[in-house]
Amino acid sequence: MRKIKIVRTIAARCLAGGLLIFSASCKNPNTELVQKEVVKKEVKLHYFPEKIDFAGEEAPLKIADVKERFDRELIVNTNYHSYTILALKRANRAFPVIEPILKKNGVPDDFKYLAVIESGLVNVVSKAGARGVWQFMPETAREIGLEVNTNVDERYHLEKSTQAACDFLLNAKAKFGSWTLAAASYNRGLVGIKKLLDFQKQTNYYDLYMNEETGRYLFRIMALKEIMKNPPKFGFEVNKEHKYEMIPTKKVTIDYSITNLVAFAKRQGINYKILKIHNPWLRETKLINTTGKTYQIEIPLNGY
Repeated sequence: MRKIKIVRTIAARCLAGGLLIFSASCKNPNTELVQKEVVKKEVKLHYFPEKIDFAGEEAPLKIADVKERFDRELIVNTNYHSYTILALKRANRAFPVIEPILKKNGVPDDFKYLAVIESGLVNVVSKAGARGVWQFMPETAREIGLEVNTNVDERYHLEKSTQAACDFLLNAKAKFGSWTLAAASYNRGLVGIKKLLDFQKQTNYYDLYMNEETGRYLFRIMALKEIMKNPPKFGFEVNKEHKYEMIPTKKVTIDYSITNLVAFAKRQGINYKILKIHNPWLRETKLINTTGKTYQIEIPLNGY
């Protein structure tokens, strides 16, 4: 019993010091240094900017719930290390494709961070059936002009899906007069946001009472923007050589059917795996093209 009491006392002292460590560590003369280092790290990881904006529209941090909701997303994404580090690495490859398309369409550069929170900049599939980096549902994708079927799914085509996202966002901005509400409608839908605004008689995203997902949506985008623009302030260090590089490719124009993509890949000097990696919109082992539509297939110049 005496031994148990001693162990409990040691554990209690460790807890009181704000750090749960084993009894042997408590006797270590370097414990104080360890605790100081932990505190120093905590301060670094909880950096909070004086002001924030999305697409040039400033968020009212003076409102308590707005500040706390943003703080929550900063903390969550700062401590979601694997996701955030991968986003930093993938952005080096994806952003050079996304950024010029946003710019060409007059869509603010901040919207590239919307793609980050939607998919982590990879072609994922949601439980609801949304696909690709920009996470379009099939009906919405077709309405905007993307080809979506079992043979070709352009939601997986980064350039075309980015253009489709621009078309949606420009329409939403024209409807609501705000990039912030345009971004929210990407999550909730045009009709959904319109109903919220009309029912609550508001015109501003930050004044709306919403479901948790849409209520967090803009703050997640702004948090990733803040972290990815200033990684060291949040404890992230990703060297340039560790980021995923752009792979130079050439585009082969096709306006006919390809009955065997394996054979086609070999004729291009690559294998089937590499063909599918660079052209994920090709969903089957062949390309059916009975209308003479023009497709561009990307082939890496280095063969991999």
